[in-house]
Amino acid sequence: MMNAIGVDNIQLVARLALAMFLGALIGIEREVSKKHAGMRTYALVSLGASLFAILSETTYQYFLTTYGGTPNYDPSRIISQIVVGTGFLGAGMVIFYKEKVLGLTSAAGIWVAAAVGAAVGIGAYFLAIFTTIFALFVLIVLRWLEDWMKWRGNERIDREDD
Repeated sequence: MMNAIGVDNIQLVARLALAMFLGALIGIEREVSKKHAGMRTYALVSLGASLFAILSETTYQYFLTTYGGTPNYDPSRIISQIVVGTGFLGAGMVIFYKEKVLGLTSAAGIWVAAAVGAAVGIGAYFLAIFTTIFALFVLIVLRWLEDWMKWRGNERIDREDD
């Protein structure tokens, strides 16, 4: 069975599964770091972004095949709204407490998870996978590097800021 964009529905489900899996991978690091937004949150954000991207592509192709010619429709608007909506979600994670800003790294991770989901949604698997790898590098390896630099500088290591 084919859908409006000529992609097998099994492939669309695989896109959703890959987006969910990659988002969960990023979320696992947040879970291990004992952050409020963890594996389930990241998996859901990535999954939702993927679905929006698929819907964007599907509706554009539907209008092309149904009405012919170029529709007065810009599918990139849906992805741009994913960015805006995810920014709103991330903003809710950031708080100012005792002269510290908390939650910035988690908010940035949510934003990246949404981008990963959108990339999978439009079929950019290679980019989604490598973005996930890079995000995990930032969250894990650069954290170790930050801790080492603070230790070398005899600074107190305080992880409340992410």
